[in-house]
Amino acid sequence: MAKTFGITAQIRFGLAAGASAIAMSLAAPAMAQDAQADDEGAGREIVVTAQFREQKLQDTPLSITAVDAGMLESRNQTDLSQIAKQAPNVTLNAMGGAYGSSLGASIRGIGQFDFNPAYEPGVGMYIDDVYYATLTGGIFDLLDLERVEVLRGPQGTLTGRNSIGGAIKLFSIKPNDKNSGMIEAKYGSRNRVDLRASANFVLADGLYGRISGVYKHQNGYVDQVDYGCAKPGNPEGIGAFPSSTHGCVMSKFGEVNYSGVRAALRFNPNDKIDYTVTGDYTYENRTNAAEVVTQTNAATANAICGRFCNYASFYLPAGGQVSAGYFMPNTTKFEGWGVSGNGTFNLTDNLNIQSITAYRRYRQVWGTDDDYTPFGAKGAGGYDNLDFWFFSQELRVNAKLGDMVDVTLGGFYSKQKSTYFTRQDIRYIAPGLNFQFLGDDPVNANSKAVFGTAIIKPAEAMTITAGFRYTDEHKDYTFRRKNFDGTKSIFLGALDGVTAVYDGSRWDWRISADYRFSPEVLAYVTVGTGFKGGGVTARPFDAAQALNGSFGPETVTAYEAGLKTDLLDRRLRINLAGFINDYKAIQLPLISCASLGSNAPCGARQNAGNGKIKGFEAEVTASPVPGLDIDASLSHLFGHWSTIDARVGNAILLSDPIVSPNWKWSAGIQYKADLGGAGSLTPRFDIAYTGKTSAGRVAAGGPIDYFPSYSLANARVTWKNSDEDLSIAFEVQNLFDKYYTPARFAAVYAFSGTIYSQVGRPREWAVSVKKTF
Repeated sequence: MAKTFGITAQIRFGLAAGASAIAMSLAAPAMAQDAQADDEGAGREIVVTAQFREQKLQDTPLSITAVDAGMLESRNQTDLSQIAKQAPNVTLNAMGGAYGSSLGASIRGIGQFDFNPAYEPGVGMYIDDVYYATLTGGIFDLLDLERVEVLRGPQGTLTGRNSIGGAIKLFSIKPNDKNSGMIEAKYGSRNRVDLRASANFVLADGLYGRISGVYKHQNGYVDQVDYGCAKPGNPEGIGAFPSSTHGCVMSKFGEVNYSGVRAALRFNPNDKIDYTVTGDYTYENRTNAAEVVTQTNAATANAICGRFCNYASFYLPAGGQVSAGYFMPNTTKFEGWGVSGNGTFNLTDNLNIQSITAYRRYRQVWGTDDDYTPFGAKGAGGYDNLDFWFFSQELRVNAKLGDMVDVTLGGFYSKQKSTYFTRQDIRYIAPGLNFQFLGDDPVNANSKAVFGTAIIKPAEAMTITAGFRYTDEHKDYTFRRKNFDGTKSIFLGALDGVTAVYDGSRWDWRISADYRFSPEVLAYVTVGTGFKGGGVTARPFDAAQALNGSFGPETVTAYEAGLKTDLLDRRLRINLAGFINDYKAIQLPLISCASLGSNAPCGARQNAGNGKIKGFEAEVTASPVPGLDIDASLSHLFGHWSTIDARVGNAILLSDPIVSPNWKWSAGIQYKADLGGAGSLTPRFDIAYTGKTSAGRVAAGGPIDYFPSYSLANARVTWKNSDEDLSIAFEVQNLFDKYYTPARFAAVYAFSGTIYSQVGRPREWAVSVKKTF
């Protein structure tokens, strides 16, 4: 059942404010500036660790978008979901209210958008090489980062399971041997307040500490309107709620209210030992996602409020097992923390061991209004409480065998448990039938893997890379289905106490060859595999669907060729890649569960499709003259279904697109004008285009709906003083105030008669002041 959150908002605000104070008090005496990325645009050299060792980005035979802290700041990017705008063939969506604070992610058309712990992500997410195992809580703030690496294509041998589409890796700034710090304050539209601070300090010779904090708050932009208040005398006879104030507005959806703190201690007494212990805490307490009703049927036509408002009541009257009306929460609360230890031990000049140990825990509580109407007697709502913990241990041995061979061997183990409590009250199935139940489901999972990579240089200009990984995984999901009074569920009692189990194993492999034709040009070819873990049916309607509804992993074999270039004396960088993904055993929902021994409505998912996805990507950075930096990207995806299981019915057809959007592109330009003793002024402009994207079909066999294409533009101008330790910036996001809907919830349209969609943030401005020490 639900627990209370034990830390008050005042204490959480104090954590961020305390980090600010520490940054000022510890860092000011040193007057030393944190190391910043080179501002030379195309010539900027970023070092990545995608293949378990430090390599220059342009020497790595992988499709990687690497973004350093300076570029993140110049693009106004403060959380992970914003990275996708400039990364080719990457989609990252903060999911809507029905999914809580979760991130939907796909790369090259392969990923996952359902948070349920019965399913696995399709894009691996890592913070300082620690795997983050769920979509819930995945909208990371980009706090005190050194860089972000987006690895496109399956990373089956490098990062392992659930990186079938690719992987996203965040790397924090490590504690170092300089006393330094930073503090930044921002104010903007709808009373936006952002505070960020970090401090680095030397505790003793070889012992360093770093602390950073963030606090963000902004009012929402979609009004939750009391229907009875706004439309007195309405035909449905719905009255106003007594609590309605402020012109019938009950709340504002799309709010931001986030705080976090991270602390790290690094022991690096010599070149033999480098060990860092990190702890972090995150708290989020906000209104639900900004969503509005966008489609109705004749019975629900009055549920549409407008472009930036809804009539969702989150209220259900007395009925069935409920003796009095009640409200579902219209908020999302997330509280999480984690600790990790990451150490490298150099045994000799050619041999080291790396150990990565981590533990993470979080709890999320949120409510849903499944129909988003004020018509509670025919609506539905839910209360959800998801508790999760995760432990992992990874060990790597890196060896250099002469001048020709580098080898990595390692092992990985993880164990996790989710407990998913839900109270579902569904009134729209049939008149007088109230489908009401409690779930309190424990979900256990573990994974074990061994892996290896060899990098071989048979000739000075040629490198061959080969890798393997063997993974063994287990998951069990116990369904508990009760009435509201704790007795066995009237409707789903056959599921109560049933445990569904999945066990599987998988070999993955990769081989690539690259050739450096000159210092300016590297070409590579690679073929490799990856998979998204198997699982169990998350929302079965009877025991047969649970017991027989387990499914195996999705798999992909990817073929890729690429070119990496640094031209015109490193003033122009062009990276190109083309690929074919042979995508098999795709996990799809079924229309009929007869093959599983069930005649109930079908809620099962199975390996039920195969297909191919093809595409290309281009990334360009240029610095044609000193101070002028240009970056751009272009990507295209296309493909087709090869087979679809007949049990899927006409929900998905062979003629349907297997992937979308087909096209994405972005461009950015900035110029740093030197003002002499007055410092510098840098204006920047960014624009990103997303092509039309499939929203699926409302009814089986009907036409496919699409989200229209859209372009978003951002602008920023930054002044820095001559010492570059003080900056003032003015930014505008969604400069042309584009209205767009990137996601929607249509799963119950046949019953509820409504579809509601997420609304993108309107034009927003902000002013920030940043001081480094």
